[in-house]
Amino acid sequence: MNKHAIDLELKKALTKDRYEHTMNVVKITESLALRYHADVDKASLAALLHDCAKNFSCEELLAYAKANNVKIDPVTRLEPQLLHGPVGAVVAEKTYGVTDKKVLNAIHYHTTGREHMSKLEKIIYLADFIEPSRTYPGVDQLRSIAFEDLDKAMIMALTNTIRYVSSINSLIHKRTITARNDLIIKELKKNIIESE
Repeated sequence: MNKHAIDLELKKALTKDRYEHTMNVVKITESLALRYHADVDKASLAALLHDCAKNFSCEELLAYAKANNVKIDPVTRLEPQLLHGPVGAVVAEKTYGVTDKKVLNAIHYHTTGREHMSKLEKIIYLADFIEPSRTYPGVDQLRSIAFEDLDKAMIMALTNTIRYVSSINSLIHKRTITARNDLIIKELKKNIIESE
């Protein structure tokens, strides 16, 4: 299915607000992809489909995950909305015909992040986090840093997520913590090398 056909299908499948959010994410993704010399077509496709399973109910997400052998860890069992990324990757493949593993991974991990994230995965995670309709303390600073230093922006975004999820006494997925630690370790190593 080409991008135009996917767009038409998503317009029907998503709520008006979710579709507008998706289009915002596509725009920011394309800008970030250009800035960091990533494949704009792949990035745009991942952005277009990143929330294709977002309108699934918690029951639908759990059932779809189970039916398609998507791993359901203890945290996602209790916070099923975290499954909209992994389930979305399966929907992107089965319903929309996406076969590119890099695109599918970017959809899969756009909510939690993970250790050793690819450039594309970081771009989708950040674009979702900073698109124009997002309003939270520090978003403007994060928007500007996102176009200066991808990893620094990722650390800020992941820290923000951990802080917010903690503040509402919700469960933090271990992939989010691992993603943040991985990026901080890389930054520390880079600083050590630069100072030698």
